[in-house]
Amino acid sequence: MTAPGQLALLTPEALGRPPSTTHLNLITWNVQNASPDRSRSQAGWLAQQEQADVAVLTEVGAGPGGDALVQALADNGYQSIVSAEPGGDYRTVIASRLPTLEVTPPASSFLAHRAPAARLTIGEHAVGLLGLYVPSRGPKERRNENKRAFQASVTEHLAQAVDGFGGLVVVAGDLNVVEPGHRPHHKVFGAWEYAFYRAFADAGLVDAFRTLHPDAVEHSWFGRSSGYRFDHAFVSAAHRDQITACSYLHDVRRAGLSDHSAMTLTVVL
Repeated sequence: MTAPGQLALLTPEALGRPPSTTHLNLITWNVQNASPDRSRSQAGWLAQQEQADVAVLTEVGAGPGGDALVQALADNGYQSIVSAEPGGDYRTVIASRLPTLEVTPPASSFLAHRAPAARLTIGEHAVGLLGLYVPSRGPKERRNENKRAFQASVTEHLAQAVDGFGGLVVVAGDLNVVEPGHRPHHKVFGAWEYAFYRAFADAGLVDAFRTLHPDAVEHSWFGRSSGYRFDHAFVSAAHRDQITACSYLHDVRRAGLSDHSAMTLTVVL
């Protein structure tokens, strides 16, 4: 994993917007295995967002595009970056504009590069961060094998990871599953996938978007005929009253920076 601060080239102050010391401002976004040029555009967009003091980025490629994204994040003032070598697979990257990301054990022993974890210090507050990129259903010869194994490993590790941080914990990323009761209903998802979504509540976490918007219909990715709320953020239940904002930013998807909308989360510390 990249050592915190190793790739820093610009300080947040050099960009004219110091990161908050009183709020966790986070964006999670599936960046769609972008090319180097598009990766640099994505990092530039993130650096302009007030909600993006911390970024949890999924579907970061193993090749030049992923490497360009990590470097561009550093070039745009992200002082701490956690990025494991994916070995040909996609990875999840956690980046912070504060220089205080401390790598902790991942949230999965299977495809661990998709489930990095870190401890972030904001002011006097410690925050536990877990990023997740659940595999898709996969090719027909290995249908759901990696997805099942990854979900099972995360479920096994989740409660221990949440308890181990001992304070505010945020889990964010692309789960490649939707919530029970999702509108519209997608019959392709099985009970084992809905059980994975419920595992977050079992581990002491709440769905941040649903906490603030119990009846809203939102989607972060669109297929040929309808949408899916694949991208999620969960917050430790003891801190649910400190969630002040959680929403989706669709302009980046419409502009073609990714096929996913970005998701924002703000938690007062």
